[in-house]
Amino acid sequence: MIGFFSAISAVLFWTFACSIWRRESKNLLPRQINIYKNVLASILFLPIGLTISWVSDLSSIFILMISGIIGIAIGDNLYINSLKIIGTRKTLSFEALTPIIATSVGKLSVNEIYPQKVWLGSFIVSISLLMIVRQNTSQEEHSREIKVLGTLCALGSVFCAVFAALLSRIILTSSTLTPLQTTEIRLLSASIFLFLIFKKDFCDLISNKAITKQNHSNLILSTLLGTNFGILSQQIVFKFLPIGIGWTLLSLSPIFALFISKGEGEKINKLTIIYSLLSFIGVGITLI
Repeated sequence: MIGFFSAISAVLFWTFACSIWRRESKNLLPRQINIYKNVLASILFLPIGLTISWVSDLSSIFILMISGIIGIAIGDNLYINSLKIIGTRKTLSFEALTPIIATSVGKLSVNEIYPQKVWLGSFIVSISLLMIVRQNTSQEEHSREIKVLGTLCALGSVFCAVFAALLSRIILTSSTLTPLQTTEIRLLSASIFLFLIFKKDFCDLISNKAITKQNHSNLILSTLLGTNFGILSQQIVFKFLPIGIGWTLLSLSPIFALFISKGEGEKINKLTIIYSLLSFIGVGITLI
């Protein structure tokens, strides 16, 4: 039950944060938003670093650093680019691929055994979310090239997220590191990586006078929810649930995004609602 409630919490936190990051992408570059949220989140969790045995857990920390760089620094950068291009709901809907990918990866790489109902539930969720993303609900017009770019960014972020989650799952189940500690290690490594790659953007963020107090307030709120609480909740999920089941639950973001889609210029039709209900049935089959 801890894993289930953590997954639902992570979905809520992440969906709300994504809507804010999309709005703020009109004022900042996606990589600047990624830098802002990761640096702030790692600073907020900095006291946790004092509880980590950096020498004795060196091998586990190294793997978590790779997880942070791939999943947070690179994956989230692709994710926010996708948010800016194709919107919150459609970006989240590409997570339709995640349950099947994660279940397969869990089976092949860490030999997690899933009963047939998990495969069936993951398949139903994947198909339902794929059908949701096929619905033409957007009132904005984009060129084919822009749509392709947004799609590639969304798909890239999915593969980065699954691979990073697998590394986290391995460490959380084989070491004494807690979800809170693994979250801070991943955030710190992502922040350092982004600083080394985008030093100029760090300076621009500090000197950018066009960023208003409201922009800062929005980014701080979204960081607390989507990055601090969201990633922490996600780590708890991977601590207590197999990666396939965990990602099936975490893939419900598009359903919650329906509640904010109107504000982003989208209309929700009956088919979208039907497929959303079907995805919940898929989750139910997975968990029963």
